[in-house]
Amino acid sequence: MNKERADELAMFRTALEIADLHPNEISLPEDHQLIVGAMRFHYLDWGGSGTPILFLHGGGLNAHTWDCVAVMLREGYRCIALDQRGHGDSEWSPVLDYRFIAHAGDIEGFIEATRLERPILVGQSMGGLNSLAYATRHSDQMRAMVIVDVSPEVSSSGAERIRAFTATPELDSPEAFLERAVKFNPLRDPAVLRRSLYYNLRQTPVGKWTFKHDQRLRSDEGMRSFSEARVRLASELSSIRCPTLVVRGALSDILTDDAAEKFARSLPDGRWVRVEKSGHNVQGDNPRALLDAMLAFFREAGIS
Repeated sequence: MNKERADELAMFRTALEIADLHPNEISLPEDHQLIVGAMRFHYLDWGGSGTPILFLHGGGLNAHTWDCVAVMLREGYRCIALDQRGHGDSEWSPVLDYRFIAHAGDIEGFIEATRLERPILVGQSMGGLNSLAYATRHSDQMRAMVIVDVSPEVSSSGAERIRAFTATPELDSPEAFLERAVKFNPLRDPAVLRRSLYYNLRQTPVGKWTFKHDQRLRSDEGMRSFSEARVRLASELSSIRCPTLVVRGALSDILTDDAAEKFARSLPDGRWVRVEKSGHNVQGDNPRALLDAMLAFFREAGIS
């Protein structure tokens, strides 16, 4: 094992210890690239041969946000995490197309190319909305869905706070980003935040550091289009027939209890749960409790 891979594994061990998670085996996933349509996508394959789970990260994040959850679930499920367009190590859209319908098309093509038969979709924030967009047309081909801390109706103040952080300009070092990240999310251990940034930063040709995701999608026009698309998505929720769990981080400023309950009621087969000691990024703040909630839901839905 080379030094970089050994360092990654050491950081992962630390993150799992902090989360009080103890998988039978601690190892890193396989990295793969795949062409869907005319775009190149990167994804993490955790292996396993059970029911497939496709994990979809939030805006400004990447597939590694699910590492602590996926390593625990892979013993009973086939776990794959996708870097969505414009994020992580996947390609940016050359025409700035980050609409729900574009993401849903990516998910459709990816599931077909990887032959994931009737998968469970687990999506947080942006990934949750993209999961919903896919499910409005394909819920009959899904076993279930888990939507983490998002709904078509979200708090504008909380969303603006996240946009401000993920639009951070170039800084001199990863340590400068870590300082900002600790202030943004004091719930998270700095060692866990450092690991998250390891996968979410890139160095520019002039030596500065910046986030990997395409920040051009943060334009005023893009935000207006996004708001209009959320309204349309809300009108299509009744077509989603698969069992769906809505997860709310108890300390989230994006999704309230009332909004989570209303959202779950709007789904033909929905229910919701609150995860304590977590904000918007539940999978990072309290992965152990999220796992408990997901596994209880899977048992209730009869999914093994």
